[in-house]
Amino acid sequence: MGDTEELQRRAAGSIVTLDAVVVGAGFGGMYMTYRLRERGMRVIGIEAGGDVGGVWYWNRYPGARCDLMCVDYSYSFSDEIQQEWTWSEQFAAQPEILAYANFVADKLDLRKDFTFATRVTSAVWDDVRRLWTVKTDQGDTYEATYCIMATGPLSIPKDPEIAGLDRFEGDIFRAQKWPHEQVDFSGRRVGLIGTGSTGIQIVTEVGKAVGEFYVFQRTPSFTMPMRNDKLDPEHVSEIKDHYTGLRAAARASLLGGVRPSSTRPFFSLPRAQRLQLMEDAWKAGGHAFLGTFSDLMSNPDANDQVAEFVRGKIGEVVEDPKIAEALKPRGYPIFARRPCLDTDYYEQFNKPNVHLIDLFTNPIVEITKAGVKLQSGEVPLDALILATGYDGLTGALMAFEVRGRDGLDLREKWQDGAISYLGLMLAGFPNLFMVCGANGPAALANIISINEQNVDWICSLMDHMEATGMAIAEPTRESEERWMEIVRMLAEKTLLSKANTWYVGANVEGKTRGLTMFAGGFSKYDEYCQAAVDSGYAELVFESAGALADA
Repeated sequence: MGDTEELQRRAAGSIVTLDAVVVGAGFGGMYMTYRLRERGMRVIGIEAGGDVGGVWYWNRYPGARCDLMCVDYSYSFSDEIQQEWTWSEQFAAQPEILAYANFVADKLDLRKDFTFATRVTSAVWDDVRRLWTVKTDQGDTYEATYCIMATGPLSIPKDPEIAGLDRFEGDIFRAQKWPHEQVDFSGRRVGLIGTGSTGIQIVTEVGKAVGEFYVFQRTPSFTMPMRNDKLDPEHVSEIKDHYTGLRAAARASLLGGVRPSSTRPFFSLPRAQRLQLMEDAWKAGGHAFLGTFSDLMSNPDANDQVAEFVRGKIGEVVEDPKIAEALKPRGYPIFARRPCLDTDYYEQFNKPNVHLIDLFTNPIVEITKAGVKLQSGEVPLDALILATGYDGLTGALMAFEVRGRDGLDLREKWQDGAISYLGLMLAGFPNLFMVCGANGPAALANIISINEQNVDWICSLMDHMEATGMAIAEPTRESEERWMEIVRMLAEKTLLSKANTWYVGANVEGKTRGLTMFAGGFSKYDEYCQAAVDSGYAELVFESAGALADA
């Protein structure tokens, strides 16, 4: 492919013809673009941010850190990259993850294949010419045989649905679009709305430096101690020496990573032994709880006991019994919301300048120009931090126009919830692929493992099409429905759907509720994808290049 600057120059007032357009420069989009380029294809990646990194380019808020171990949250496709890059911590912070993304981009010379600070405004399938027309907010027009959406499950920020937000005269900071320069909160009255994973990370950092800190909590989250460690040179050397085995174990695992897992049901052990294992898991930190028992997301009684154990730990840490009780999550299964990890989160609420506002008992009425008005009165603020999450899974693809055969609008297709084939392809949308789509494991497994697996599957299909003289591939509506029946069947067996979370679309008003992610685990998902390959892609319909020429 020619230099991206040349493509942009030609696109202004003209149409650039390519083999593929990739939307997104996160880890999925970077790998997708690299693989297509290595196949000899003319490809361009389009990214709204100013550089590579995806969510890690935008999320620069205080305390931003990955809750997956770096040995999992990193590429496996290049041993050269694995050996040359050295992580400093077990759970990497945002600056290091972004540095890693930049290292990979430099190593693979990826930036020449991307156009940055550019948003796709439409992607439309041309039924007559059998190609995708992709337009951007910079006036670019690209035509391509393939269109690959690597927009990620979390990329469209969502403001809280609270009246008066636009009236606030103080500073507003959105976690998902944090300023690139450091923000000084010392001596200031700061409010935080949102206590999911992001909010918890913000509390642990801002709580150290703020004047007065007001944490507005609607639904408390379960969070475990991270117990993060610096990686010593000996351990780093061991990791690099054994990457082959570690990656193989990750691919064969439920979560697409190497964190512990167990086949031991909760009630297979006496109570004393169960309690000891839970104590050990709490001390070990990280996601040790998730790997201690095999049935925590399928057995409500087991889940209840683990939840009560964690609530007890909250009571041991937080000194004020009333505050401790407000921080204890109730009414939904533990781990049904995103499992959070923290460093001294609950300890922050023992500080005299950190105030928990329980919105269940004292709800927000509106945002005023001077602060947040509660049912009990107004809390004056100098700054307000919004950590209210994303329009997850489907938001990115429904934020712009995507049209398939006969002008079918993706927003119409998904009006009752996301449906697809393997989370990778859509009936009615030929040669359109999704990386980490809404109906795959998405947020329920290691996203980089999913990205690599998805990209490799897509490229294998392209190889098959090239070898057989095919130019167009598309799943049938019947194959799409068969896949969705598997997704629905697995969703019914898990407690994941028992909480009002972005997993099920509950954080967006008017969005159809339901768990549309594949809940059977990464390795099982990979088996389904491989079965599709082994069948000769029997669930897809193809059109040959010759048929297109005749048309």
